Amino acid sequence: MTDGLADRYAAFLAARYRLVAVAVLLLTAVVAAGAVVGETESGGIGQFETDSPERAALEEIEADYPSDDAVVTQVVVREGNVLSRDSLLESLRLQRDLRANDTVAPTLREEQGVVGLENVIATAAYYEDRGVGGPPGEGGNSTGGQVAANRPPAPTMDEQIAALESRNASEVEALVGRVLDPETETPGGDPYQFLPSSYEPGETTADARIAFVFQTDSSGPDEDPTAAYDAQLAIESLVEERFDDGFAFGQGITDDASTRAVGDSFAIITPVALVLVLLVLGVAYRDVADVLVGVFGIAAVLAWLAGLQGWLGIPSSQLLIAVPFLLIGLSIDYSLHVVMRYREAREGTLRSDDDAVGRRSPADATRLGVAGVVFALGAATFSTGIGFLSNYVSPLTAIQDFAVLSAGGILATFVVFGALVPAVKLGVENAFDRFGFERRKTAVGLGAGPINRGLSGAVGLARRAPVGVVVVALLLASAGAYGATGIDTEFNRADFLPEDAPAWADSLPGPLAPGNYDVRDHAAYLGDNFRQRGQGAEAQVLLRGNVTDPATLRSLDAATNDPDTDGAVVVRSDGTAAVEGPHTLLRDVAGGNETVAAAIAERDDDGDGLPDRDVAAVYDLVYDAVPDRAAEHLARTEGGEYASARLVVGVQGDAPAQTIAGDVRAFADAASSGAPVTAVATSGPVVTAVLQDALLETLVQAFAVTLVVILVFLTALYWRRHGAPGLSVVTLIPVLIALAWLLGTMRAVGIPFNSETAVITSLAIGLGVDYSIHLTERVVEERTRRDGFVDALSAGVTGTGGALLGSAATTAAGFGVLSLALAPPLQRFGIVTGLSIVYAFVACLTVLPCLLVLRERALARFA
Repeated sequence: MTDGLADRYAAFLAARYRLVAVAVLLLTAVVAAGAVVGETESGGIGQFETDSPERAALEEIEADYPSDDAVVTQVVVREGNVLSRDSLLESLRLQRDLRANDTVAPTLREEQGVVGLENVIATAAYYEDRGVGGPPGEGGNSTGGQVAANRPPAPTMDEQIAALESRNASEVEALVGRVLDPETETPGGDPYQFLPSSYEPGETTADARIAFVFQTDSSGPDEDPTAAYDAQLAIESLVEERFDDGFAFGQGITDDASTRAVGDSFAIITPVALVLVLLVLGVAYRDVADVLVGVFGIAAVLAWLAGLQGWLGIPSSQLLIAVPFLLIGLSIDYSLHVVMRYREAREGTLRSDDDAVGRRSPADATRLGVAGVVFALGAATFSTGIGFLSNYVSPLTAIQDFAVLSAGGILATFVVFGALVPAVKLGVENAFDRFGFERRKTAVGLGAGPINRGLSGAVGLARRAPVGVVVVALLLASAGAYGATGIDTEFNRADFLPEDAPAWADSLPGPLAPGNYDVRDHAAYLGDNFRQRGQGAEAQVLLRGNVTDPATLRSLDAATNDPDTDGAVVVRSDGTAAVEGPHTLLRDVAGGNETVAAAIAERDDDGDGLPDRDVAAVYDLVYDAVPDRAAEHLARTEGGEYASARLVVGVQGDAPAQTIAGDVRAFADAASSGAPVTAVATSGPVVTAVLQDALLETLVQAFAVTLVVILVFLTALYWRRHGAPGLSVVTLIPVLIALAWLLGTMRAVGIPFNSETAVITSLAIGLGVDYSIHLTERVVEERTRRDGFVDALSAGVTGTGGALLGSAATTAAGFGVLSLALAPPLQRFGIVTGLSIVYAFVACLTVLPCLLVLRERALARFA
């Protein structure tokens, strides 16, 4: 927008302000109607398919192997000796309650809906009472007797309870010793999977144990299993009733806690943020009418936001929580610039080429003020909008939605504060004049006081030591950039779990008192002590090639017995990796099937329990004995040949996705070492790591593209307006310095730079460019009206600097209070955004004036 166009627009707005106000209000109503007419749903972060080996392997597994769609709830008991008679009976009674609960029972899997050590021990007691050994098959346990041909059917829950109740404490302890004897064969599975990694095999006491509740749900593949998640909340309640120190853990429980934490966070934060923002606005404006006009403008912008989301059909997601905060901050910034420029024009402190300096009428003040600020607002809107719209290159739908909605909201902010707010402001001022109210309000920073002295000090520093300031800023930026090279880029699901409220929150009144959130501690406890089940707790390895070669079994066994892990792959109490595959399948089936055991013994030359020749024939026998279990680890072609094998690897659910991927890949390499097979690590956590790495790469690329686009735009703009294309570089340097400071601080305080925070740091560019454009444009404008550069710099910094200070203080306070949130994503959003605003403001008010001084001196020297 050229000066002539800006002047003509401002003159039209001042002369036809009622028409402008009505037109924009009607447009606002039309857009806002989308909030009612449009349809929005809740959405997640979204996924995309990468052309990676991990994705291809996962698709092959899904096609060739049976899938287990069960939702898993993990129940942990950790009070006293959890292997005592009373503790085991209490868990069995809990299982009976689960089967009788109207919410839980319909979701339980038909076979083995609940599995725990209590079932293994009670079942062993039941069969001992009947003089037979432990049951073959899943969930059973042999207590040293031969498998009986006339074994009775598996005991019911009441029969299990009765079997333990018939024994006294000493008898149960002896039974536990027999079941957990490391020399005892356990054909139906490993009883140690229910005990912590610190448990010493053979001990009859333990401080914790785990049980698994397997649930089914009829929801579609792209839907959350709502019924199962509701049942998890019921399970959690029943566990808390039964045990003083026990807990249930599952995706439904964590989702519920996260949702409640966000609600509790906003209940605490909203009043604090509102008070802080109104306080800062009150100090900045010192006028109730102007505060109300600004709040009206913010409400109009938020109405546009809701309407745009509805019309575009953008689903709500946790990521979109950032958008209204962004627009509120930008609205406050635009409002302050509009109002303060009006005040300067009204009181005559803003010079003009076409009239004498003095107190002006509201219409003239609006015309001059809007003409002086609308270009800067437009340039800032374009630059900020491009900064956020660049995220549209992301392959994730939720981030694309974030980019579009942010850009649309930023455009709405320009429309509202470039047209509606000035028109409403003029109408209010005319009304005050008609009623005889004398309103003399100076702009922030122009009147005598600490703000003016501080801004004047910044000008003095730029005059006396511009080189020193720039050198210090660059040194700090270099340190920040160096620190950023070591910044954590891992994505950890546990980082999104809510934290318990701080102690001070306990004193809040009832409506504001937050709930208790132990899920983060529970996740850490599970990761440190147990092999977990369910979402995110298992990875897979696909073996292609000659999977029937004996060398393959030897390699798998060696990798399992001597795992090389950084802590992401679960290691059992006996030091072996928690891995299930063809080698473990053979041993498990042999323990309960004499035919398979004899076939292996005939072909086992080294006594390790695995065949050393004719492996395919043994696999055939396993398929005949337990076809369902065999199909979980071995894929056969129609001709009966073995095409591939699958390993299931237990991983720490609270470990970063990239750490899990690295450890599982290392295990895959070890498992295929020396064997005629290739191994590809895959499954949820591994694909998540691939996704996050690809996403972060696209965001960084978008980051670079944004800077280039903004630089080209500003270069063309300053060349067209002022014949000074170099001003674009001067304007952007403080933004890059502030960004380096931000990244260095993130490294120092331990905030990762991942796909979440990379989006947030877009604010550092968006708001930084906004601040720099306003100040540069004001100084250049004043340079044409004043005799010397120093006077122009002083007028620009004290005039625009006050509005920047008010904007930075308000938005930093509004965002900063999010650090009090109970939800870690909100905490990180508040910290990173607050820091980016503070750093952008500091760089703009210290580095930019110095660069402008150095530029002016260079121009004078080479003129």
